Amino acid sequence: MKPAIIAVHVTPRSGRDEVSGVRADAAGADEVCVRVTAPPDGGKANKAVCKLVAEALGVPKSRVGVASGHTARRKRLSVEADQAQVDAWLASLPRC
Repeated sequence: MKPAIIAVHVTPRSGRDEVSGVRADAAGADEVCVRVTAPPDGGKANKAVCKLVAEALGVPKSRVGVASGHTARRKRLSVEADQAQVDAWLASLPRC
């Protein structure tokens, strides 16, 4: 199975861990807004984002990883899940 790719915009050191919704980036493509309490030190925020997205999708956290943007706020996550499941989750998120 080919992994699904999800674009995310991460806000580290937030007041809470949450997937706040979906918004359009500068190019008009959808990206998921994710806030985590973890600092961006030593990959802590990346781990928190992967765990949060895995919980939201109902997949093990080992199936979610950062494909690109390891040190940036805008990341692309690789998710080993059914594309239809990922698309349904994205459609269920509110616009932010």
